[in-house]
Amino acid sequence: MKVIICGAGQVGSNIARYLATENNHVTMIDQSPELIQRLSDRLDVQAMVGHASSPPILEQAGAADADMIIAVTQSDEVNMVACQVAHSLFNVPTKIARIRHQTYLNPMWADLFSRDNLPIDVIISPEIEVARAIGRRLDVPGAFDMFPLADGKVRVIGVICAEDCPIINTPLRQLTGLFPDLNIEVVAIIRNDRQIIPDSEDRMLPGDEVYFVADSRHLSRAMAAFGHEEPAARRIVIVGGGHIGLCLAEDIEANHPGVSTRVIEMNGERARKIARQLNRATVLHGDGLDPEMLDEANVSSAETIVVVTNVDEVNILVSLLAKRRGCQRAVTLLNKTTYAPLVGPLGIDAVVNPRAITASTVLQHVRRGRIRSVHSLKDGFAEVIEAEAMETSALLNTPIKDVRLPAHVLIGALVRGNEVIIGRPNTIIKPHDRVILLAAASAVKKVERLFAVRLEFF
Repeated sequence: MKVIICGAGQVGSNIARYLATENNHVTMIDQSPELIQRLSDRLDVQAMVGHASSPPILEQAGAADADMIIAVTQSDEVNMVACQVAHSLFNVPTKIARIRHQTYLNPMWADLFSRDNLPIDVIISPEIEVARAIGRRLDVPGAFDMFPLADGKVRVIGVICAEDCPIINTPLRQLTGLFPDLNIEVVAIIRNDRQIIPDSEDRMLPGDEVYFVADSRHLSRAMAAFGHEEPAARRIVIVGGGHIGLCLAEDIEANHPGVSTRVIEMNGERARKIARQLNRATVLHGDGLDPEMLDEANVSSAETIVVVTNVDEVNILVSLLAKRRGCQRAVTLLNKTTYAPLVGPLGIDAVVNPRAITASTVLQHVRRGRIRSVHSLKDGFAEVIEAEAMETSALLNTPIKDVRLPAHVLIGALVRGNEVIIGRPNTIIKPHDRVILLAAASAVKKVERLFAVRLEFF
């Protein structure tokens, strides 16, 4: 696949890294010679300095025969124009743009992005995606990660195994016997920065980060099996009233009427603006690093603090201050992956990485075959994929134990109508089942081919 990525910042370079490792032909465009040089040194991509929406630059980048353009520069307007030029002059089939300013995304202007106006196929708002990701973590207390699949019938949950976890040191093959009526399947274990796609003899140890697939109807019991029975948050403090903080507060007001929310914002004008936009939340003007401000927000009695300022170091310190003052749980926004190994030992409960979330959103539109959803795990070591099994797939009508799956691929669950079926050795996949699987990065291309619609189908 030939892909042009406009913008070599954190999001663009992260997407380029994913695509380049899969032998796609990737061309990066950015106005910064320093960023372009750094990318050229680190990744197997073609990188060029130039203005992303310039027709000559796009032509030089190979837009005439590109399959996709992904515009993720810092300017919404440049992203929109780049997609328009790619469509009008070069007929690029798929156009993806990052749009950050919420005014463009107001439903009353929905026609703006129609094919007759601005022909953008996929619009990504990182702020909205990150706010949703944080909201999902709030829905499942005790999880450091969570995302729904198959229209919410299945959840993939990330938890940390504590010393008192009831199932540590238990071979995974025994979990079915211990919990015969519980639809869960462990699909990944991260231990001391080592990533494991487990087999039936593997076992979980204290301190492991574990991802498991669960039937959504069994979620409470599944969390209890891992020793997590934390109550849902009724009092939440949000530090940072930018786009992410505001989106999160609006989501809580709309979907969690029994939750009390306080927002701390340092900029006075911004604080007044979001106070006018929110109906029930209390907005405080002040610095989240000020202990008196945390006391005014009554952080000691809050179940959860969510820290989403623009500065990673501030987010970490505010989270630690809040936990020290009695807040039960801290969810922290981090842009720099270098800090990620530090926050767990410091006591931060969940980390949200905008780069990874945005990359996951883009990847589900890059993936070929009948792939409906993609979520990247832990800096891209593997992907959780939801795909539809077609009549011509080699997976059909054979027990999973006899299917020749690529190495480092693990089937977690099937969804057949309203039924959730956990992937056991004798489970048989049928046409149009939604298959939830985990694939190591090296196996993703082979998974795409498994779910491709072959010519004999037509």
